[in-house]
Formats: sequence, structure tokens, C-alpha cells
Amino acid sequence: MNKMLLKGNPKTHSRHPVQHFKPGTVKRLFSYMAAYKMQLLSVVVCILLSAVASAASSLFLKILIDKYIVPLLGQTHPAFAGLFRAILFMGFIYIIGVLAALFYNRTMVVIAQGTLKKIRDEMFMHMQTLPIRYFDTHTYGDVMSHYTNDTDTLRQAISQSLPQMFASLVSVIAAFFAMLYLSVGLTVIVALFAFVLLKVIKALVGRSGTFFMKQQQSLGDVNGYIEEMINGQKVVKVFCHEKKIEEEFDNKNDELCYCATAANTYGNITMPVVGNMGYMLYVLLAIIGGAAGIAGIPNLSLTGINVLTIGTIVSFLTLSRGFINPIGQISMQFNMVVMALAGASRIFELMDEESEQDGGYVTLVNAKMENGEIRECKERTETWAWKHPHSDGTVTYTPLRGDLRFFDVDFAYEENNIVLHNITLYAEPGQKVAFVGATGAGKTTITNLINRFYDLADGKIRYDGININKIKKADLRRSLGIVLQDVNLFTGTVMDNIRYGKLDATDEECIAAAKLANADGFIRMLPQGYSTVLEGDGSGLSQGQRQLISIARAAVADPPVMILDEATSSIDTRTEAIVQKGMDALMKGRTVFVIAHRLSTIQNSDVIMVLEDGRIIERGSHEQLIEERGKYYQLYTGAFELE
Repeated sequence: MNKMLLKGNPKTHSRHPVQHFKPGTVKRLFSYMAAYKMQLLSVVVCILLSAVASAASSLFLKILIDKYIVPLLGQTHPAFAGLFRAILFMGFIYIIGVLAALFYNRTMVVIAQGTLKKIRDEMFMHMQTLPIRYFDTHTYGDVMSHYTNDTDTLRQAISQSLPQMFASLVSVIAAFFAMLYLSVGLTVIVALFAFVLLKVIKALVGRSGTFFMKQQQSLGDVNGYIEEMINGQKVVKVFCHEKKIEEEFDNKNDELCYCATAANTYGNITMPVVGNMGYMLYVLLAIIGGAAGIAGIPNLSLTGINVLTIGTIVSFLTLSRGFINPIGQISMQFNMVVMALAGASRIFELMDEESEQDGGYVTLVNAKMENGEIRECKERTETWAWKHPHSDGTVTYTPLRGDLRFFDVDFAYEENNIVLHNITLYAEPGQKVAFVGATGAGKTTITNLINRFYDLADGKIRYDGININKIKKADLRRSLGIVLQDVNLFTGTVMDNIRYGKLDATDEECIAAAKLANADGFIRMLPQGYSTVLEGDGSGLSQGQRQLISIARAAVADPPVMILDEATSSIDTRTEAIVQKGMDALMKGRTVFVIAHRLSTIQNSDVIMVLEDGRIIERGSHEQLIEERGKYYQLYTGAFELE
């Protein structure tokens, strides 16, 4: 069976190469537990107390048998008072050991949960700082696996495996010295046997540790695939793709099954192997000890040379079990620790991902005009300004007008694969600029650059004359309102989802924004109106209704610049006519960038730019482009269609 297991599936086995722990994983993990120094100290004390109690109870068996049981044998009227007191004393030792074990186990649960809370908090906080590029290159399911599978294995290790390993190690040491105290000769036999046992355990644990590492990687891969398929279930069913994804999932699941089976096979046979070898040692010691006792062979111990008594042999046999079994426990828990360290290593890899860099220093502030000068103010006004701190300590303010200009911009998502070539454009305050082009022409990429989701390869973008690299990203994005083609609604009420655009917005402001987007009518028809709770990304609403809420969310933010990325693509033409009035009101007085496939939505734009393969090939108003009879004319007349 093991040969077949090791052979495995060559296709799946090679998918994930063996990886080692991230350097410093153990040290870093313990640094998170540093806040619980006193609790950890009490755990160590309790573990020592438990181990000493266990060894002491085994040693006391010698006294119990030799001094209290053997003398009573053959007596006509035995007195059991001394034996009763000895048993009570032995019970007292056991109670101390049990209470100590109970206390340190409960304490470790508190430490584990507190440590994991701190790790999860820090991981989530760091995740918010990661650039969009990270989420574009990692599946959501794999990222989620850090919060579920990886942290769960870490919880088991901290609360159970690590303390049990330490307790077992202390028990081994205590049992070893207790055995030396009883018999040096028999202890040498145990030590030689333990050497052979450790060789066997090393082989088993080494194999299982490798597969436990691969198991965590495969688990993240499977979770990522499942999450992707759940999100795309409608597409799967529409295109009857069930068989294909079943095959792909089966391959990934086979890999996980192979790694998990191999890991747990080696892990699970460890304890039975140790247990059975321990029984062999038990029998061997009983035979050798019994023969030596009967023959009267002198016994060397730490107390001197004496004779092997029945009590000594029984006590030593008990200690031998207390020596071998913890070795098996250490090997078993080692597998769990390896798996936990694999999870911790993945967690720390996420936490060590480079945060989004922001070298900006220009901030966005509320402002008002006083005596012809711009003054910063705390209350929200209809005026914003860019605040420039200077090296000499002075501050200047530039009014936010919504003037955006691109100068010879090149951009590539991946090196040597340029997707934007020499883009030069300008949008004056209050202008409506539209982008038209086939999928992949670079329309959405331009809006990503305005938001600084990605940094430029070459060229400059200026916002009100300021290089956007000098503007803090949070302030830059606060000045931009964006309505995406893919709508994300969050669990909560409709009102909460609209308020997401401006967290301090009043109910009246949210309702006014909904009316502006023409969403008020259908919202009031929902079971609880604005208090209706949305779940599952608003799956109970139509795509158009979800988009209207998204538009209302952008409206309540009331930004000076709007980006509409296929904002009406999910709305039917009849609804679009209704929404367009609200959109026009929303766009009034603002600089607006519009991406649209429907040319009817952009005819009233001040400037229309036609993109092809990352280049602007035409620009002008609707009338100008029609007169030129170029690509836009072909699109408008239906001679050429967008793909």
C-alpha cells in the first residue's frame, strides 16, 4: 500500500513542488505570543508540575508495594491503615497532576485565541494596504484560505500541539531521571531501544512533514477553484460546462487527496508503531528485570547498589511506559506543528506582501473663499482644494477644478507587454469625455491609472496641474466617484449600501441621491423600503436595480470628477432612458469620463476618443467624428461592430 501511495499520481504530484517554511516563521509566531508572557510562564510551571506528579506517582509505586503491600502478605490480621494513607497520598499526587494539566490546557486556549485574533486583525489590516495587482494575481478562495484553513491549523498547534509537545518532552526527561534513580542498567536498555525508535520515527515524520506542507498548498488551490466556480455558476450552467469543471475539480481534488492521504498515512501509523514497540520494550524489561531480581543480581541506581525488588520492577515498568508514550506523542504532535507552520508560513507570506506605495504629500481639504483667498475649513462645503505643504513650512492651496491631462503615457500590466501607447488627452473642468473601443483597447486601463491603482511605465498624468504621483492616493480617490460595470453590494440595508459612498451621509442625503439616480421608485417598492436587508451581493435584485444602487452610492459621495465604466451596460434601453436623466443631473458641473459600448449614451459628450490596441486613433465631438467618416462613423452606422 505504501509503495502505491508513494508512487501516487504523477500529474498531480508534480503540480506543487515541495516548499520549505518561510525563514523565521517559528520566531515570528512566538513574537505574537509575547503579550501573554505571564500566562505562558504559568503554563510552563503547570506542565512541570504535571510531569513531576506523573513521575512521582510512578516512583511511589515502589514504596507502596515494597513497604505497604508486600509486608501485609501472609499476615493473619493485616493492618491496612498505613496502606490506606499511602493510597490517599498517591491520590493527592494524581489530583495535583490532573489540576495542573487542566489549568494549562485552559490557559493555552485563551492564549491561542488571543494570538489568532491579533494575527487575523493584522493580516486583514495589511490586506487593505495591498495594491489591486495582488488581487488580480491571486484567487479570492486562496486568500480566504489564509483566514480559514491556515488559521485553524495554527489554532490547533498553539492550543494543543505545542503545549503537548513540551509536556511530553518534560515527561520524557522526568521519566528518564526517575528510571536512573531506580536502575541504571535497565535505563541503558531503555535508552538503546529509544535510539532505534527515534530512527523509525524520524523516517515516518520526515515523510509526513513533506506531504503536510503540500496539503496546505493544495487546499488553498481547491478553495480558490471552488470560490471561482460558485461565482460563475450561472455561466457554467448556461454553457453546459458542468462536465469540464467536474474534471478540473477532480484533478485538483485528486492532488489534495493524494497529499492528505500520504501525510495522514505516515502520521497515523506513527503512534501505533511507537505503541507496539513500547509493548515490546515492556515485555523485554519485565523478563530481564524479573530474571535479575530472582537471580539476586546487584542493581546499580543513583542511591547506590541494591537488589531489584518487586516494587522497583513494577515502578520501572510504569516509568518505561511514561518514557516511550510521550515520544510517540511528540512525533504525532510534530505532524500537526508542521502543518501549522506551513499555514503560518502562508499567512506571513501574505503579511509580507509589499503594501501599496504612496509617496504623495498633497492632500484634499474642504475649503471656502474669504476675501478672494482660499481658506481651509473643517466643515464640508461645496468647495475642495489641494493642500501643498512646502519644505519651508508654508502651505499653498490649489482649487480643485477637475482638470485631468495625460502626457505621453505608456503602461504595461506585465513587463514587455505594453497595453497603452503614447496616450495624450485632456479633460477640462465640467467636460464629458467618452472612450469608445473594442474590449482590450485600453479604456478601463485609463481609468485605473487615474485612480492610481497602477503606476505608469512612462509619461505623466496631471490633476489640476499637479502630478498625480504627488497626491496622496486616499485623497486622490476621494475626489473621484466611480460606477463600475460589475456592481458589488454588501450585506446590510439598502440605505447602508448607498451610504457606503459617504459614511457620514444622513438618511435624507441618501434618499436624495437615490432620487437623482432614479432608484427611489423601486427601492420604496421593496418589502422594507430603504431598510430592506440585502444579502448575497444583492442577488434578490435585478442587475439593473443593483446598478442603480451603485449609481446612487456614487451620487451621495458628490465627487468633483466622475468615472462611469459601462455604468448602464446592465440596464435595458427603456430603463436606460430613465436613468440617463439622473445620470445627466449627476454629471452636471463635473468632469466626467465615460466608457460605453452603447454609442447612444455618449453622443452628447464634449469629446469622444476612439481607442484601438492601446492607442487613440480618433478624437472629437460626435458631429466631428461623423464628418470624418472614420472608425467611429463605421461603428455608428453599423458598418463595424465592437467586439
